Amino acid sequence: MDNESMMALSKQLEVEFDSLVENCLVSGAIDLNLYQEYDVKRGLRDSSGKGVLTGLTEISDVTGYDIVNGVKEPADGKLFYQGYDVKKLVGEGIKKKFAFEETTYLLLFGKLPTAEQLEVFIEVVASLQELSGQFVRDVIMKAPSANLMNGLQKSVLTLYSYDSNPDDISIPNVLRQSLQLIAKLPLIAVYNYHAYRHFNFLDSLVIKPPVKGLSTAENILQMLRPDGKYTELEARVLDADSFFMRSMVVEITLHLQTMLLHHQEQIHIRQLRHL
Repeated sequence: MDNESMMALSKQLEVEFDSLVENCLVSGAIDLNLYQEYDVKRGLRDSSGKGVLTGLTEISDVTGYDIVNGVKEPADGKLFYQGYDVKKLVGEGIKKKFAFEETTYLLLFGKLPTAEQLEVFIEVVASLQELSGQFVRDVIMKAPSANLMNGLQKSVLTLYSYDSNPDDISIPNVLRQSLQLIAKLPLIAVYNYHAYRHFNFLDSLVIKPPVKGLSTAENILQMLRPDGKYTELEARVLDADSFFMRSMVVEITLHLQTMLLHHQEQIHIRQLRHL
């Protein structure tokens, strides 16, 4: 795979991608009147120059208490994505399932996908996973970092140079970039780890591509291990407990929502100009 095709969306998936763009445009829309109702400021200062709290979001919420007879009482913490309890998304016991891809769709588009929507979404993300040989060689292998977070940071920053349209903040382009980060970061993390182990501890260097049809968790494990072997339990535990992967998607979703709010505000400004 060359550098251009690494960053390009497959022609066969353009229609499916357009449907994701439409879903993105209606997801997370916030009534602008709520900013006045809740006195939310859009800048860092209010009219008197004092610092203010800003922002409204439904992306995630954490609760650590219950209200009993009007009194707060400590309770087991709960994490919610777009109003859904994460434990129920993942399932429990024998009903536990791979939920990273489904949860990613929920975070990005504000609703759980149908079976058909999830299948299309997984296909689009899988098409964006691979890294070019040149990128792996020049960015990851030539100057490996002993700090894996630094390796991730360096790799993400360098992706800018491989993107033919990095500064376009239109919704379709930002969604494409967001999906590429979600798809490529697991590979970047695993490849940086292998480079670190090889150059610092003389481990054998084994770089494997992702396997189509496997979940994100399964691909991480099969790329991470030289023999590519893992158990279903290991993959399900990684999928359910991967704080890094879900935190990454939340951050990307917040970035995407910022672009959406900017898009809404520009439309609102144009409407006011025509009054």
